[in-house]
Amino acid sequence: MGVIPVGVSGFGAVSAVGVGVEATRAGLFAPPPRPALPRRFGTELELPVFEIASLPGTPGIAGGFTMELLRLALDEALREAGLTEEELAGKRVGVCIGTTVACQLNNIPFYADLRAGRAAPREAFRSYVKGDPAEWVRRRYRLEGPALTVSNACTSGADAVGIASLWIREGVCDLAIAGGADELNQVPLDGFHALGVCSAEPCRPFDADRSGLNLGEGAGVVILESPGSAKRRGIGRKFIVGGFGKSADAYHITQPHPEGIGLERAVRQALESAGLTPARIAFVNAHGTGTPANDRVEAQTLARVFGPELKYMSTKSMTGHTLGAAGALEFIFCCLMLEARRAVKNHGYRTPSEEIPVPPLTEDFATDGAWALSTSLAFGGSNTALAVGRIP
Repeated sequence: MGVIPVGVSGFGAVSAVGVGVEATRAGLFAPPPRPALPRRFGTELELPVFEIASLPGTPGIAGGFTMELLRLALDEALREAGLTEEELAGKRVGVCIGTTVACQLNNIPFYADLRAGRAAPREAFRSYVKGDPAEWVRRRYRLEGPALTVSNACTSGADAVGIASLWIREGVCDLAIAGGADELNQVPLDGFHALGVCSAEPCRPFDADRSGLNLGEGAGVVILESPGSAKRRGIGRKFIVGGFGKSADAYHITQPHPEGIGLERAVRQALESAGLTPARIAFVNAHGTGTPANDRVEAQTLARVFGPELKYMSTKSMTGHTLGAAGALEFIFCCLMLEARRAVKNHGYRTPSEEIPVPPLTEDFATDGAWALSTSLAFGGSNTALAVGRIP
């Protein structure tokens, strides 16, 4: 029995690049937005972020702004896949959503009151306990399949897509809702600043003068489906999840392994599970945060696997680092670039570096290639790679 091809029936995307797939498609190939100081919360830190300018009429959802971002991306993905609430109810549909912010009680006054012995606001805790994104989706549509919220730091969104694809391959469910969502919040901004990895200017992935990352926010949701399910519904599929690679460095809590051993293992595993050689990959959407250690290790590892013909970029200079949403959004960006037969350049790159053996794309790249790879790295040494293919 061959490997079941996992199709992508629809997707939804919300980020600083665009709210909705059409806006995202246009934004990917336009000059990137510039990060600015946060407006939704007060902070003394003068660190630019990629905040979403406005959202179309989002009602308040228990669980906070992350859940509103998720709802927008989810509704769009279901519409694109031709799925209604009635069609989903009671079905064996899996839900796998990655997040980091929704899994934390992100309320500074709550912690301050608690530590001072004052009565902490209960609403903050109520919002926190209602912030399980996968469970929220499962209950909203009365689904009968597995529901899993993944919190593997910055690989969470990519892990969710990969795990859901395995559910379909193994026959656990015929259809799955997968992706990631995270909002901009003071707690992670303070945390990344404390680690010294934030930049006070727009991030410059893989550049010799890169000085750190900019945080962002967003949500990406994909509808994954088995061939049998898509055929029964009469739905065509444009893309497939061809391969999923996963590894853990077990090296350092915040630094990648200096030789990229775990990342290389994840990349090769994704290629092998998709039945691909490195030469079949048209381009790589790299994690590329703009931090010195991440970019050095990732660029050297990709060059080792793909050689001097490597074509790659980071889209985080367009969205910021969207944490648990990043891997899902960047998977969708790969789909849109394959569809357009055009890979975007690495914005912000100006100065070559000796430690970056193959420079990223400095101009948009036309390609008829059918395959792309998306890589994600995270604190704790988590590494994920997804191979995405365009169906002719």
